Amino acid sequence: MYKAIKISAIVLTAGLAVGCASTSDIDGLQSQIDGLRSDLDKTSTAVASAQNAAREAAARASAAEAAAERAAGFAEETNSKLDRLFKKSMMK
Repeated sequence: MYKAIKISAIVLTAGLAVGCASTSDIDGLQSQIDGLRSDLDKTSTAVASAQNAAREAAARASAAEAAAERAAGFAEETNSKLDRLFKKSMMK
């Protein structure tokens, strides 16, 4: 029994000596946390910028699609007119 108490006291003393964090460890962790917060802020800014760029690109793509559809309509209308003129000239 005495041996178990002696071993427990040694283990407890060693645990307290090794397990306690020093202020330099805490300061080091705090500086890492601050660095991570800074990185997070930069990343959030980059994400917001990328989202804005994506919205602008989507708007431009939509405008380009509308312009292409108008051009296709004009081309179809012109083709139809040319076909009618060709058929009209063939009947003469």
